[in-house]
Amino acid sequence: QVQLRESGGGSVQAGGSLRLSCITSSNIGRPYCLGWFRQRVNQEPEGVAIIDSTGSSTYADFVKGRFTISQETSLNTLYLQMNNLKPEDSAMSSCVARLNSVGCRLTDFFPDWGRGTVVTVPS
Repeated sequence: QVQLRESGGGSVQAGGSLRLSCITSSNIGRPYCLGWFRQRVNQEPEGVAIIDSTGSSTYADFVKGRFTISQETSLNTLYLQMNNLKPEDSAMSSCVARLNSVGCRLTDFFPDWGRGTVVTVPS
């Protein structure tokens, strides 16, 4: 099981930026899939962006061109840079992980979740 702890959420005006961080437990071995999901009010969780241990990333259509996922393996940290935020991006954002996996997809099942960090973009 992977321990995940998010930070960086907050309230920002439309058009602004936030960077989310997720510290992972240090015992992650390759291959793996890491990513960010979000859950908006009264909605099901949805995949936002994922990255695998080779550095290959995939984005949901609704964030392409605005969000960037990256990782700093020496710091056991996953990031999500969010630019040009919109009110519809308001959500609880969670870091997710799946170990011993290749070919990560946004529709995959991720067994490990952090507690999440709240992103608010007032309309």
